[in-house]
Amino acid sequence: MNESVFKAMSDGTRRKIIELLKEGPKTAGEIVNHFSHAQPTISRHLNVLKNANLVVDQREGTYIIYRLNTTILQEWLAWLLEHFGGDNDEKE
Repeated sequence: MNESVFKAMSDGTRRKIIELLKEGPKTAGEIVNHFSHAQPTISRHLNVLKNANLVVDQREGTYIIYRLNTTILQEWLAWLLEHFGGDNDEKE
């Protein structure tokens, strides 16, 4: 599992961005509106998420639209469950 995914998911602001993008694609401005942070701070968080491939962006006219990369999220969750999900063989 890529270390950058763990780094990206270790921050509460980035986890909240992931939560927002679960609802659907959003522009940077729409994401910023949910935070008290300045726009450059949110942009840095979005770049960390992009570098971990958790978020993809696409230019649409003058806007950049951010979307979740659900494939990476599913792989990360599967890895977590495999390594930390508990041992089902210990049933009594």
